[in-house]
Amino acid sequence: MHYLMFGKGFQTWEYSPTYAIRSYAYLWIHALPISLYKILFSTNKIMLFYILRCVLAFASALCEIYFYKGVCKQFGANTGRITLAVLLLSAGMFISSTAYLPSSFCMYITLLSMGAWFLGHLQVAILSTAASAILGWPFAGIIGVPIAMDLLLRRRHYGFFIKWCMVALVLFLVPSMQVDFHYYGKLVIAPLNIVMYNVFTEHGPDLYGVEPFSFYFLNGFLNFNVMFILALLSLPLVYLVKFLLKLEDRDKPTWLLMLPMYLWMLIFFTRPHKEERFLFPIYPLLALFGAVSIDYLQKLCCLLMPGQRGQHYTTNTNWIPVCLCVLFSALSFSRIIALYQGYHAPLDIYVELNRISSDPKVHTLPPDKSVNVCVGKEWYRFPSNFFLPGNNWNLQFLRSEFRGQLPKPYSSGEDATKIIPTDMNDLNREEMSRYINISRCHYLIDLDTQTDTKYEPNYSANSEEWTVLHSVPFLEASRSHRLLRAFYIPFISSRYCTYVNYNLLKTRRTKKNSAHRNV
Repeated sequence: MHYLMFGKGFQTWEYSPTYAIRSYAYLWIHALPISLYKILFSTNKIMLFYILRCVLAFASALCEIYFYKGVCKQFGANTGRITLAVLLLSAGMFISSTAYLPSSFCMYITLLSMGAWFLGHLQVAILSTAASAILGWPFAGIIGVPIAMDLLLRRRHYGFFIKWCMVALVLFLVPSMQVDFHYYGKLVIAPLNIVMYNVFTEHGPDLYGVEPFSFYFLNGFLNFNVMFILALLSLPLVYLVKFLLKLEDRDKPTWLLMLPMYLWMLIFFTRPHKEERFLFPIYPLLALFGAVSIDYLQKLCCLLMPGQRGQHYTTNTNWIPVCLCVLFSALSFSRIIALYQGYHAPLDIYVELNRISSDPKVHTLPPDKSVNVCVGKEWYRFPSNFFLPGNNWNLQFLRSEFRGQLPKPYSSGEDATKIIPTDMNDLNREEMSRYINISRCHYLIDLDTQTDTKYEPNYSANSEEWTVLHSVPFLEASRSHRLLRAFYIPFISSRYCTYVNYNLLKTRRTKKNSAHRNV
């Protein structure tokens, strides 16, 4: 996106015309609002970065309101209130709602498509599901499978379904193909290319790491704690209570309503390659079905409590959602604080880099000189080119123990997106052309782990070559208590968690050269 707005940025292999598995249309959906802000108001690039996050948060909030209305209609006001509380307080939503990721975009659409399905706005349900799959991430279409089953198998609305699917193709696929044709210089169907790469190649995404089966269970608990457990148990719990109370389904079978969440889990939990963001699209469903479980626990409790006949089941059972929501919110806030305290250092360091760039006492290079900011093992914590002070500031890579492929800058010129970049592959194979010699670095950002390896020396300890300009504490997970680093407990976590310095370093070579010229 930075390239689209400023003509400079990194190109990953997915955006190479050779592979073309990402759409530029998705980038422009996010670039348009901040481009408009940039035109209307003069501001720095970091501000644009955070304005985008605010726009994403606002979009998420609007989608949550629509989802809440649908939940109230389909499951009742009690479930709706609990769902809204979980959405507002969850650590998972705190992370995902402002993330600039296709999976977050799909999460917004999950809120829309499920809300529309519950409200009976079937056109909106079809269109939003198609938008999620075409503009966001094609695998998000899995969530729309139960909607299609409802329309085709239960309602038998064949013509209606086909008509609105065709409308969706015209509204979303055709424009995205036109945008990609402009940038790639050839006909591209990016969603199809993603599916072909991930499903039908010999290597697929497993090149980027595999995780154990327990990964999503642990991740789900960290981000939704007790609600994740309740969501997992929702199907058997609901049918047990329905059996005991002789309750009938409403207009849609309960199993069909829950199918999007369980289907997603069945597919993604069994894949070797796992990432936290892959759960984002079903975060609203975790909130919903955790709330459904609480609602049915209230019904069960009402059944077991003597003297409750003739009263609404929530009259004397509201202590259940209150207690569970208090526990949930306490754990969620604990998780959010732990994440901030442990990992805010990279953003702070890059903000400091912008500050020192305008301080002539620290940054002594001429304003028009090209400046290299280098990273080694910390390459993956670089937030964005929006955090570099100017277009003459460049992020450069030093070789580290990482042996995968790093992105490379786009070529210069108007047709840079159409040029097939050299030294680019889809096998996550290391490309040596990405690295520069450390002698060309003016600044270096590194985590001081107090260890030395061949490709990851302790730069911070080398006071002859580097000066530490700024340090921010950063959690060292390997030397911290697993539970107390995951959840913040006042006065206790600090005793069992270890922090090291996340450093902004400046080369002493500039000073040496200046002294030599003065002599």
